[in-house]
Amino acid sequence: MTTTGPDRITTPVTADLLRGHLDLERTAHGLLPHRLPARARRQIPDDQLATAEAQPSGVRLVFRTRATVVELDTLPTKRVYRGFPAPPDGVYDLLVDGALAAQATVAGGNVRTITDMFTQAAEVTEGPAGTARFTGLPARDKEVEIWLPHAEITELIALRTDAPVEPVPAGGRRVWLHHGSSISHGSNAAHPTAIWPALAAARGGVELVNLGFSGSALLDPFTARAMRDTPADLISLKIGINVVNADVMRLRAFGPAVHGFLDTVRDGHPATPLLVVSPLLCPVQEDTPGPLAPDFAAGTLRFKATGDPAERAAGRLTLNVIRDELARIVEARAADDPHLHYLDGRDLYGEEDHAEFPLPDGIHPDPAGHRRIGENFARHVFGAGGPFAGGPGGAV
Repeated sequence: MTTTGPDRITTPVTADLLRGHLDLERTAHGLLPHRLPARARRQIPDDQLATAEAQPSGVRLVFRTRATVVELDTLPTKRVYRGFPAPPDGVYDLLVDGALAAQATVAGGNVRTITDMFTQAAEVTEGPAGTARFTGLPARDKEVEIWLPHAEITELIALRTDAPVEPVPAGGRRVWLHHGSSISHGSNAAHPTAIWPALAAARGGVELVNLGFSGSALLDPFTARAMRDTPADLISLKIGINVVNADVMRLRAFGPAVHGFLDTVRDGHPATPLLVVSPLLCPVQEDTPGPLAPDFAAGTLRFKATGDPAERAAGRLTLNVIRDELARIVEARAADDPHLHYLDGRDLYGEEDHAEFPLPDGIHPDPAGHRRIGENFARHVFGAGGPFAGGPGGAV
């Protein structure tokens, strides 16, 4: 720990200050949190997942301090689509003793311009690092969390405060390991603690490790192995939407792939409560197969399914087909696995929720939709009688 200036202390950003990641990469600028380990990253077949796993959804710094000023130097990599306006800068949420107390953004940084929406081919323009600055924090001993922007790759360079910083030992709360698609990643959420898994974790009193990967919940074996090897007290898998909208397999392959994924997770967690969640309601793909395609007919970006519903008889997948298959698989396996559970995703976001909070682009919820999904998950899963109810910090 070194002092910079009359009232600033620089604390190296090290693994004991970070939670929610599976790996850390040393870069030329600092530390880059990853949500998949190096072995898995070597097997990633496309840029979409490579980008998504490096976006720190659910990753946060946690420490104790009396500091009233906290500064975090970072180098963000921001994603824009050629021909579309750049999205707002990613938000850094600072929590004091579990409550959101301040927010900041970092201007500048690298820009990753997506030149092809289908292949995710991109061009990267390098830019400068910046600082997320928080002032006016209460002058008392407190636990501080800084949640990193959920959809903005973030290299951590330096942490500066006006009082010493101490790591907070992990423990005391159950660890919830979750895997899902872009909705779990946080697409269209307003800030990192407002993605639905973070909202549900706060209500359930658990530590979140979020393996929600935009466009990439595809039953990849390397993701299953990463989950197998990650310590966890609770595990959930939200399966199906990406398999349909990417049109990557048929029913014959889907069932065995689900069994294989579950088998691998169970190799490392034989008796851990394990919840399989089927797709949320998504009207464009309930009964129409993928692949998904962008649709600009209304003047804004929406998505449409392009498959032929008649091909369901030949094994083409839709959300309703997948829900039926997941329910069948879990029921069969639960005869020998009493800790395996199933939840219909429409209990998290169904017809009534869609009527109140429609999907702006046809497939992703807005911030209010994330809040509703998080509330419903907490009630059904962490609430009384739910598969994750009870345990230290677990009852709601």
